[in-house]
Amino acid sequence: MKYIITIIQPSRLEPLQEALTGFGIQGMTVSEVQGYGRQQGKTEMYRGTEYTVNFLPKIKVECAVDASLADKVVDAIRETCSTGRIGDGKVFSLDLENAMRIRTGETGLSAL
Repeated sequence: MKYIITIIQPSRLEPLQEALTGFGIQGMTVSEVQGYGRQQGKTEMYRGTEYTVNFLPKIKVECAVDASLADKVVDAIRETCSTGRIGDGKVFSLDLENAMRIRTGETGLSAL
């Protein structure tokens, strides 16, 4: 199993959810987060005063998938979330040793 963590632009969440559902992924965790990467924030003007926003709003999507689907899921995330501009986000893929559904005690892939 793989645990995939994706940081994306907020506007790309709904298309990403549709793409992941197309792979049969039945669950995901979504969090509103803030951060920055290479862009190091941005400068904006408000009422004639310039100020710097260091942390930009992002969406963090986490899901567990079968290892055989992981590469396809990562490719789908890239295709769905890429705008070609700086700040599109990142994808992290980690090995997931085990999972357990608390209600039934099921483990492994059946817990997903």
